[in-house]
Parts: sequence; structure tokens; C-alpha cells
Amino acid sequence: MPLDAPTGSVADRVAALNARYRHHAATTVLEHALKDVDLGKVALVSSFGAESVVLLHLVSVIAPETPVLFVDTRMLFQETLDYQRELAEKLHLCDVRTIRATQPRVSFEDPDGTLHQFSTDACCAVRKVEPLERALGGFDGWITGRKRFQGSTRQTVDFFEAEGDLRIKVNPLAHWGRDDLEEYIVNNRLPRHPLVAKGYPSIGCAPCTSPVKPGEDPRAGRWRGSEKTECGIHFINGKPVRITKETAA
Repeated sequence: MPLDAPTGSVADRVAALNARYRHHAATTVLEHALKDVDLGKVALVSSFGAESVVLLHLVSVIAPETPVLFVDTRMLFQETLDYQRELAEKLHLCDVRTIRATQPRVSFEDPDGTLHQFSTDACCAVRKVEPLERALGGFDGWITGRKRFQGSTRQTVDFFEAEGDLRIKVNPLAHWGRDDLEEYIVNNRLPRHPLVAKGYPSIGCAPCTSPVKPGEDPRAGRWRGSEKTECGIHFINGKPVRITKETAA
């Protein structure tokens, strides 16, 4: 049965949800919050990256009807594209939606495919942030795989976050550590992204992702040599990204 439309401000609903599920586990957050009127209609946004299989598996078991949004920037590793198809089949994901930027937009902003060399923020905005913002237009919230251990910008991540006045972000694995993920993958015999074994604990677009050395931050290989730490669907320069209808057109 479809949920009634949520009422109240995003901030108030986030506060209520965090209080309601504060002492719950990831599976309980998914089982109950996805049916909670304060959350509303949600989709899972997945990069099909290094750790994505855990959340994808949880959702496939608990709420298999949940739409899965996969942003294909057209600059991903071939291994990621192959892995996406493998997981969709193995986990019986029945509503995977591949999201891409419109070709006229890419042709105008990045005609020769070199925008990432001059402005990674602009490249991410065109190829990832804007397409995802359009795709999320019909949802009250979205599920992410963000976790506190992933880096300094994520150390305070909670189960529920306000995304401006528009939507709620759900982070079921916020309190999981790397050992928790490893145990879950092993116990459920889940396939791993092939690049993990090659030193990629965090995987984005091919031109902007490099292997990580032992002891480095897991996201050190993303935009190496720059101060950038997030693609923009979560933050740019420490601030939430808001794409208007005008800029997303």
C-alpha cells in the first residue's frame, strides 16, 4: 500500500526519525523506516562501487521493490559497469534505473571529455549531480551508503539527514565499520567489485580515481592531489549542493 504524503518540515521529520530509530540496527532502520510516513517515498542511490553490495543486498531482502538509481557518468570503469549488471542479476534487483546526463548538456559543457582536467566540480555537476537531482524529483528521500569511518567529512553522519528543505537522506550503515562490512560480505557470499583487490577501497569515475596505499584514508584515491572530497551529490566545499530547475534543465 502506498504511503501517505509526509507532513511537516524536513528538519522536523529528520529529528523525529533520528529519535525514533536512534538505538536500532541498520536492518531495523530499513525494515521500519521505509514504511514510516515521516520518510515518505524513497529510492536507493547506488554507485555499485567498492562497498555497495552490502546495502544493495539488504534492500533486495528487506524491500526488493525499492527503486535503485545508478548514475552512469559515462566515465566509469568498465569493471563498475560489468559489476552493476552482475549484481542486478544476482540480487534480483527488479527496478534498477540507469541515470545519465542528457547528451546535449554534455556536448555543450564537455564537448571533448576533458572538463574533469580543469574543473572536477563542474564535471561532477554536469555528469552526476544534475541528472541525479532530476531523477530524485519524485521522491521524498533517498538511501545512501555513507558511513562515519569513510573520512573526516562523514564522521558525524547519522541515520537520517535533512537535505535542505527538499528531501531526507537515509544512511542505514552510518555506524558500521569496515569489519562489519567485511563480515557481512563473507557471511552472505557476496561478489566483490573487482577493483577492490587492486587497491581501490572507494571507486568513482576512472579519470579521477586512483589506488590507495595502506594506511591512507579510504577516500584518498578520489580526486588525488586536490582538496575535493565529495562529488557534489552530498557536499561541495562543505555545503549541501542544491540544483535548481533552471540549472538542471
